[in-house]
Amino acid sequence: MYKTLIATTIASALLLSACSSDHTDTDPQSITEAHTASTDNVLMKPSPLQYMAPEFNKFTSKDYEPVFSAGIAQQKAEIAAIANNPEAASFANTLVEMELSGELLNRVSAAFFNLSGLISDDEYQRIAAKMAPILSAHSDDIYLNGALFKRVQTVYDNKANLTAEDQRLVDFYYKKFVNAGAKLNDAEKAKMREINSELAKLSTEFSQNILKSFKEDIIVVTDKNKLAGLSEGDIAGLAAAAKKAGKNGYMITLVNTTQQPILSSLENRNLREQIFKASVNRAAKTNGPIIIKETNLRAQKAELLGYKDWASYVMTTRMAQTTENVYGILDDLAPQAVAKAKIEAAAIQKVINDSGENFALKPWDWAFYAEKVRAKKYDLDPALVKPYFEMQSVIHNGLFFAMEKLYGITFKERKDLPVYHEDVMTFEVFNEDGSAIGLFYMDPYAREGKRGGAWMSAYVSQSGLKDTKPVIYNAQNIPKPAEGEPTLMTFDEVSTMFHEFGHAAHGLFSDVKYPSLAGTATARDFVEFPSQAHEDWMIEPTVLANYAKHYKTGAAIPPQLLDKVLESQKFNQGFGTTEYLAAALLDMEWHSFAADKKVTDVAKFEQEALEKHGIAYYPVPPRYKSNYFSHTFAGGYSAGYYAYLWTEVFAADAFAHMTEEGGLTRENGDRFRKEILSKGNSRDLMQSYIEFRGQKPTTDALLKRRGLVE
Repeated sequence: MYKTLIATTIASALLLSACSSDHTDTDPQSITEAHTASTDNVLMKPSPLQYMAPEFNKFTSKDYEPVFSAGIAQQKAEIAAIANNPEAASFANTLVEMELSGELLNRVSAAFFNLSGLISDDEYQRIAAKMAPILSAHSDDIYLNGALFKRVQTVYDNKANLTAEDQRLVDFYYKKFVNAGAKLNDAEKAKMREINSELAKLSTEFSQNILKSFKEDIIVVTDKNKLAGLSEGDIAGLAAAAKKAGKNGYMITLVNTTQQPILSSLENRNLREQIFKASVNRAAKTNGPIIIKETNLRAQKAELLGYKDWASYVMTTRMAQTTENVYGILDDLAPQAVAKAKIEAAAIQKVINDSGENFALKPWDWAFYAEKVRAKKYDLDPALVKPYFEMQSVIHNGLFFAMEKLYGITFKERKDLPVYHEDVMTFEVFNEDGSAIGLFYMDPYAREGKRGGAWMSAYVSQSGLKDTKPVIYNAQNIPKPAEGEPTLMTFDEVSTMFHEFGHAAHGLFSDVKYPSLAGTATARDFVEFPSQAHEDWMIEPTVLANYAKHYKTGAAIPPQLLDKVLESQKFNQGFGTTEYLAAALLDMEWHSFAADKKVTDVAKFEQEALEKHGIAYYPVPPRYKSNYFSHTFAGGYSAGYYAYLWTEVFAADAFAHMTEEGGLTRENGDRFRKEILSKGNSRDLMQSYIEFRGQKPTTDALLKRRGLVE
C-alpha cells in the first residue's frame, strides 16, 4: 500500500513489441545517417554479456538518440512488411511477427527509460522531452494503420483453432488496436494523433517538474538544535547530504508522498510545519496547468473512442471492469476509514493536551504525536527497532532466505558485471536444480537524479519466443548513512524491499511465450497483487528469526519487542487507509468527467472531490496531492491508483490461505509460482487466482489485515 508502482510509464509501454516509433524522421537520408552515426554504439547490437545484461560502462547519454532513430527506422520497415504482406493474414505472419519487431528500439528504450529514473540529469530530461512525442507518434503509426488492423481483425475473426495462449495474444492486440482508435475515421485518427502527442509531452513535463522539485524544494537547517528528536546518525546523514550539495548545515529532502517520514521524529513544530507545507505545495505552479490540460485531453480521447469519460475507457482493460465497481469499493471503505481516523485523532489530541500544549491537531503534527500514542500504547521506541534491521542482513538473511524457502532459488553476487552506479548490487538467480533463472539488480539508496519511491522494471523481459531470460531490477530510496555507518532500516523500508521483490519474482519466474504477455505485463489492478502477497513473508517467524538480529551484538530481536512491533502495525490504520482512499478517489474524479467540463482551479477541484466522497478530513490529507501525483499524471496509473487496494484484497486472501496451508513451505511457493507468477497475462487473471486458491478472493482477510475489524 505504501509502495510506488512498478515502473509502467512510457518505458514499460515501449518494452512491449510493436509499440513505438517516429514518423517525423524517416526519409532515406536520415535513416542512413542514423545507422552511420551508430556504427560503434554498443546499443546498436545485443549485449554480449550473459543474459544480454546492459554494458553500462560502454554507453552514455550521447549514445541514445542515434539508436532511437535507427530503431524507429528499423521497426517502421518491419511493420510495413507485415501490413503489406501479400499473403493472407495469419497468426504467424501477423501477430508473431509484430512480437518480434522493434528489437533495437526495445533495447534502447529499456536502457534509456530505466536509467532516466535512476540517474537522471539535464541531458536525460532533454532527450526524454524530445523523444516523448516522437515515440507517441510512432505508436500511432502502428495502431492507427488501417492495413495492419485489417490483418489483425482477420486473425481475430478466425482465432477459434488457435491455442489458448495464442488466442490470448490475439485478444490483447485486437483490444489494443481498438482502444488506440483503429476503428476511427481519418479525421478522428488525425485528432487522436494530436491528443496523444500532446499527452506524451505533458506527462514528460509533469515528471520532470517533480524531479526538479526534488532538487529545489529542500529545507536547509543551520541550527542543529532544531533537529532535536533525530538520532545522531540521522543528523550526520543530513549533514553529509548538505555537504554533497554544497550547502552549509543540514539538508532535508522530500520524499514523494505528502507526509514526510522525518515528521515523526522532529520535536520542533515550526520546522515540521515548514517541511509539510513545502511538501504539499511543491510543483503546484508548474504542474497545476498540466493537470488541467492533461485531464481534458484524456476526456477528449475517451470521447473520440465512444466513452463518457477517461475512467470508463480505462476500465476496458482492468479487472474491475466498470467505474461503478471501483467507486463501490472505495466508497464502502471511506466512512469506516474516516471514523477510525477520527478516533485516532482524538487520542492524539489528548496527548497534545496532556503535554500542556494548546493547539489543535494539524497535519504536520499527526506523525509526531501518533508516535507518542504508539509508544504509550505499545511501549515502543522505533529507535530500538532499527538496529535489528541492518540492510545486508535484511537482504541476505531475510529476503533471499525467504525466497529460498518458498521457491528453492539461490542468489550469487556478480561483481564482474558492470553497473550504472556504485551502490547497485547484482545477483544471478538459480533454481534449486542449478538451472539459471536470470539476473537481479538491487539499487537501494536515495540520491540526486533518482526519482522518488520504489519500483521494479526490466532491462530484458522473459520470452519463450525470443529465448530470453529476465534481467530485472528493484529500486528504493533508503537514506544513505554517513560513510562507514551501517544502513539501519525502518520496518516500512523492510516491507517495501519484500514488496518490490514480489514484483521482481513476477518478472523472474515468468514462463510465457510472448513478450507482450510476460511477467508483470498484466492489468494494472492485478500487477500489485504478487508484490503485496510477498510483504507478509518479512514477518513470518522463521524468516524474522534468521535476519532480525542486532547489527552490533548479533542478538535476535527480543520477543517482547517483536510482539510490540507486529501489534503496532495495525496502529494508525485509520490514517493510512484514509490518506490512501483520498488519493485513489482524487485519481478517479480527475478522470470521471466529460470533455466539455472546464476545470480552472486544481485546489478547488480537489476539495470538492474529497467532500463529495466524505473523505475531506483536514488532519489527514491525501497521500498524494494532484500536483505531485506522479502515479496518475506521469506513471501509467490514471484511473488506476485504486489498484493497490483492489489487489490487496487478493494479497490478503492469498496469504491467509497459504498460512492455513502451512505457511512458508515449498508447496505453497511452488503453487504460487506455477499458477500466478509464471503465467503473466497468458490466461484470464481471475482464472489464475482461482487455479491457485480454489475460489475468488473475499475481503475478510483484508479487513483484518488493516485492523478495521477484529
